[in-house]
Amino acid sequence: MIKKYICLLLGVSLATTAYPQSKTQSTDRVELVNPIIGTDSKPSLSNGNTYPAIALPWGMNFWMPQTGKMGDGWAYTYAADKIRGFKQTHQPSPWMNDYGQFSIMPVTGKLRVDQDERASWYSHKAEVAKPYYYSVYLADHDVTTEIAPTERAASFRFTFPKTDSSFVVIDAFDKGSYIKVLPKERKIIGYTTRNSGGVPKNFKNYFVIYFDKPFSSVQTWRDKRIVNDSLELTANHAGAAIGFKTAKGEQVQARIASSFISFEQAELNLKEIGTDSFDAVKQKAKAAWNKELSRIQVEGGSLAQQQTFYSCLYRSLLFPRKFFEFDANKKVVHYSPYNGQVLPGYMFTDTGFWDTFRSLFPFLNLMYPSLNAQMQEGLANAYKEGGWLPEWASPGLRSVMVGSNSASVIADAYLKGGRGYDINTLYEAVLKNSENEGPMDAVGRRGVQYYNKLGYVPYDVKINENAARTLEYAYDDFAIYQLAKALKRPQAEIDRFAKRCQNYRNLFDKQSGWMRGKNEDGSFQSPFNPFKWGDAFTEGNSWHYTWSVFHDVQGLINLMGGQQKFVAKLDSVFTTPPVYDESYYRSVIHEIREMQIANMGQYAHGNQPIQHMIYLYNYAGEPWKAQYWLREVMNRLYLPTPDGYCGDEDNGQTSAWYVFTAMGFYPVCPATDQYVIGAPLFKKVTATLENGKKVVINAPANSDSNRYINALRLNGKSYDKNWLSHQGLLQGATIDVDMSATPNKQRGTQAVAFPFSISAKQD
Repeated sequence: MIKKYICLLLGVSLATTAYPQSKTQSTDRVELVNPIIGTDSKPSLSNGNTYPAIALPWGMNFWMPQTGKMGDGWAYTYAADKIRGFKQTHQPSPWMNDYGQFSIMPVTGKLRVDQDERASWYSHKAEVAKPYYYSVYLADHDVTTEIAPTERAASFRFTFPKTDSSFVVIDAFDKGSYIKVLPKERKIIGYTTRNSGGVPKNFKNYFVIYFDKPFSSVQTWRDKRIVNDSLELTANHAGAAIGFKTAKGEQVQARIASSFISFEQAELNLKEIGTDSFDAVKQKAKAAWNKELSRIQVEGGSLAQQQTFYSCLYRSLLFPRKFFEFDANKKVVHYSPYNGQVLPGYMFTDTGFWDTFRSLFPFLNLMYPSLNAQMQEGLANAYKEGGWLPEWASPGLRSVMVGSNSASVIADAYLKGGRGYDINTLYEAVLKNSENEGPMDAVGRRGVQYYNKLGYVPYDVKINENAARTLEYAYDDFAIYQLAKALKRPQAEIDRFAKRCQNYRNLFDKQSGWMRGKNEDGSFQSPFNPFKWGDAFTEGNSWHYTWSVFHDVQGLINLMGGQQKFVAKLDSVFTTPPVYDESYYRSVIHEIREMQIANMGQYAHGNQPIQHMIYLYNYAGEPWKAQYWLREVMNRLYLPTPDGYCGDEDNGQTSAWYVFTAMGFYPVCPATDQYVIGAPLFKKVTATLENGKKVVINAPANSDSNRYINALRLNGKSYDKNWLSHQGLLQGATIDVDMSATPNKQRGTQAVAFPFSISAKQD
C-alpha cells in the first residue's frame, strides 16, 4: 500500500508541477473540463465542496448524481460508493443546501422506492462526467443512466437489461410534495417544496416528465409505502414508480423540465428539448459549453494545467444562475423568491457577494458585460420586490456572511460600462444599505449606527465579526464613493463616502502592526492574538484581514511604516508556521484545517479574505515576489483531481481567481479601472471580448522555471506599470511578456508604476 501511494503521489506531482508542453491544442475545450474536481470533500475538510453540475452555463436547473441522503448538503462525494438517484439541484454550496429538488432513479427486479433500498453500487471507472453529459453504470440494477441538459430541462436515457421488472422511481422528496401519473400520456407531473430557507410560503418547484415508452405498471407512494389505489397524491413525501418490460439493451428515454411558476410553465420550458433526440440534446449542450469556453484560448502549459484552467473556467460560468423563465409570449418572467409573485424581468440567484465580488463579478464585467447587465436588472428587481439588496441569495434573502458587498458588485458593473438597467434604483438601494440594519444580520449593515458614528463597529457591543464588518464596510463605502461620482451625486454625499472609506484606519494598531477589534470607548480589544480565528473576524484572523484595504493599499503601507516594513510583513505570511487559535469556534473549522495542511504558512487561499494579498507586492515595489508566489499557488493548490481545490470553491470565486491569475492579471480593487499584473501561466492566451476585440497575452519563453517578468510590451510599446486598464483592454490589446528564470528587480519598483490607491496621486 505504501509503495502504491508513493507511485500515485509521484504521478500527480509530475502531471501538475512539471511543465511539459502539450503537443496538441484541442478546439474541443469542454473535453478538458473535469466536473469531478473538488468533490472529494467532507464537512471537516473541503477540497472544493463541489458536485458535478450537469448543466448549461448559468442554467436555471442543474442535474447531479446523488450519493448522499435526501437533505444532505454533501449530495455527491467522491468517496461514496452508492448512488441513490439523479437529482435536479439548485444547490450553490453544501453549507447553503438545496431547494427545487427531486430525483429520478432506475430500478430492476423487486420494486424499491426507499432511497437506501433502491441505491446501487457504482464505480468511477464506469462513470463519465462532462459539463454537458453524465453517464454511469448502476451495478445492482444492471442499468446505465445518461443525462444531457438544457437550461430548464434535461433528457435522460436509461439502458435496461432483459426483464419484465424495469422501473423508474420518481422521488418528489419530503417536507411537502405532490405527484400525479397520467399513463395514457406517458406523463408524470409533481411538485416539490423541500428547501433550506430563503423562499416565500407559496414556494413550489413544478416538474413534468414524459417517457417514450408506455407504462406496464404504475404506482404512487408516500413515505416509503406503496399506494395501490391512487394515481395522484399529496403527502409529506410523495413519489411514483412506473414499470416497463424491457429487452436486453433496450433504451427508455425521458424528457424532464421544471418551473418555479406553474405546471403550464414547466411544459413551456420542456420546449427547450422539443423533438430533439437524446444525442441532439447532448451535442447542443456540448456546443454551448465549447462556445463559452473557447472565448479564452490558452496554448502551452501541461495537460494538467490546461485541464485545471478550463475546469476553473467551467466553474466560473455556473453562478449566479438564471432564475427566470420565458412565458407563452416569450417574455422574460420570474417567480420572485422575495414576495412569491410572478413578475416580469430578469432574476438571478445562488451567489454570495462576500465571496464573488472579488473576482467572479469582475470576470463577468470583462468577458460577459451584457449578461452582467441582466444580473444588475435582477438585483434591482430583488430590491423592489424584497426591500433590500441580497448579500447572499439562495434563492431569496439568506443571513450568511458579513459586509454589504452588493455595493461593489453594482459599482463595478456600472463603472466598467454596464448600462440598460435601472442604476438609480440600485443606487437608492445601496444608500439604504449604508444607513440601515436589515431584517437579518447579513442584510443591510449590522452595527451601522456605530460604524457611521464612531467610524467602526465596536468589539464590545455584542456584534460578532465586528472588525471584518468595519473593513468591508469601508471598502464598500469606497465603491459607493466611486459610483456617486459617476452618477454626479451631490458633493456632500460624495464627500461622506470619501471620508467613510478611510474608516479602516480606525482599526489599525500601530503598536502591534495588525488590524484589531476596538471597543466602543476607543480602546483596542484585549487580550489580542493575531492568530485567533473568528471573534472580531470572519472565517479568518488578523493575518488575513489586515490586508483587506483593497482601495488604499498605499494608505496601509503608510500605516505600517513604509514599503520595507510592508513587504516584510507580506513575506512573513509565508514564513510563519500555520499556528492558530480556534477557541472562538470551540473546534477546528475546516477553513483552519485547510490553511494548516497547505504548507504555505499563514496564507489561507482556501478562503476568500486573503486571496488578493499576493498581488499587493506590486504596490510596494517588489512585483517579482508576487510572480513567484502566484505561480506557487497555482502549482500547489489547484489540481485537476477530485481533491483539486484547497478549500470551498464558492460559486466561481476561487475558480475565477485562477482564471485571472493564469491570464496574468487580477482585479484587486473592483470599482476601479485597474487589474494588477501578476505573470501569465501559459505561453499564449487569447481572450475574445464581447465587442469582438481580442486581448492576446504572448509569453513564448514561459516555463516552470521561467516564472518572472523580465520585460513587458503593451501594443508594441515598452510598459513598466504594474497594472492594466480595463478600458484599455476593451479596445483590444496585445501584451508581449518576456519571461525569465531570474527576477527583474528594476521593473515596476517606482511609485509611478504602482496600482491605484485613493491616498496616492495617480497619473
